Amino acid sequence: MDIGKKIFTSDIHVKVIKFFHENQASIDTPRGVATWINEERSKVKTALEDLVKAKILIAHRATSTTGYSYTNDDKIISKIDKFLKNIKSA
Repeated sequence: MDIGKKIFTSDIHVKVIKFFHENQASIDTPRGVATWINEERSKVKTALEDLVKAKILIAHRATSTTGYSYTNDDKIISKIDKFLKNIKSA
């Protein structure tokens, strides 16, 4: 399965995208995101890395942990906004 299809069809990926879309100024760790979206940390970490590969998130890597933040690419944000609105109206 290609990464784009996986991202937009996986509940956990969509939850992570929604979290960062609604909190665009936040930077959070896998543990923090897992707590916010009520999902298992290992699954959240995998989803976060998939979203970094897709350029939806930015990884801020340090020796002890990695923080993740939302993209600042307006085109990507606009596409995500349309996607999330379509989910709500479906």
